[in-house]
Amino acid sequence: MKIGITCYPTYGGSGAVATELGIALAARGHEVHFISYRQPFRLPSFLPRVFFHEVQVGAYPLFEYPPYDLALAVQMHEVVKMHGVELLHCHYAIPHATSAWIAREMLRAEHSDVAVVTTLHGTDITLVGQDPSFHAITKFSIEKSDRITAVSDYLRDETFNAFDCTGCRVAVIPNFVDPAIYDRSLYSRSELLPFAGDRKVLMHISNFRAVKRVRDIVRIFAKVAAETPSVLVMVGDGPERPAAEDEVRALGVGDSVFFLGKIETVAPLLASADVFLLPTSSESFGLSALEAMASGVPVVGSDSGGLPEVVTNGVTGLLYPVGDVDSMAAGVLSIVTDPARQADMGAAGADDARKRFALDTVVSQYEDLYRSALKLPSDAH
Repeated sequence: MKIGITCYPTYGGSGAVATELGIALAARGHEVHFISYRQPFRLPSFLPRVFFHEVQVGAYPLFEYPPYDLALAVQMHEVVKMHGVELLHCHYAIPHATSAWIAREMLRAEHSDVAVVTTLHGTDITLVGQDPSFHAITKFSIEKSDRITAVSDYLRDETFNAFDCTGCRVAVIPNFVDPAIYDRSLYSRSELLPFAGDRKVLMHISNFRAVKRVRDIVRIFAKVAAETPSVLVMVGDGPERPAAEDEVRALGVGDSVFFLGKIETVAPLLASADVFLLPTSSESFGLSALEAMASGVPVVGSDSGGLPEVVTNGVTGLLYPVGDVDSMAAGVLSIVTDPARQADMGAAGADDARKRFALDTVVSQYEDLYRSALKLPSDAH
């Protein structure tokens, strides 16, 4: 199959999943065309059967806000025509699914066609899509897609509730990890985090948006560090990073907190962690938590959104009510001060990630969905 993939190329779960899906599809023999305003951050410079098409947005004085969605629709239209792309897979509803619909209408006017698949990742439904400015167009774009997927049962239900999308059939296809990459036995902690020494390593990876509650992460760490020697490693960047840094200074833990910024390859870092922190207010799935589990790292986070579908409370991690910093800190301490429990949780997480969320299993589900959208036999290749 020839597949076009559009995602946000910046640091974040939806872009990471879309990029790794495209790479996996190409490895299976499909031709994959990424269409975005920048090369996705997890896409290497060259791979066989993988192509990147940059969307050019004209900066005309008339446009106070350059119309990226229209430029994207034109680029989608051109890629389909020039390369014979059969299906456009849009990750994140706005504006990608809208642009794909426009491109398809343009193609149909020229007696051509393309299938449109939309994957919902989270804030496109729970935040952006429910804004009055975008609600109607989000609903329209979802309903005009040939196939719709959501990354969790939670997000599927939120879609139905938010948009009264009774005519939509939303398939739940979870995010995934490559077990060959997220394997802590491949990496050496002493080489990667020499500043940690013998101290326990608490880690968080995200785009530092408000939903991640980064101040809570620092507060949890401060309570843990008061009881046992520890360091906190913060990976990523975003609007809430200054707030986290302020909290570090306010709590006087600056000597033990390390902000590493954006790092594309996180598997080696996760292999160095003892506990992964995700006290988010609402996580539609929790890709970073899954990557931590696959790396044998117990997760301590919030019992909200889709995270309980990834982390099995008491088995692969510990989940608490949003904002319950005291309980989360106590949970972390119960893990890092009990080596046997930490090892058991880590092993259970790695095993669960490989059974339920392995790359090959999930990519096969997407292939079946594509064949369904294209009305191909289920065993076609």
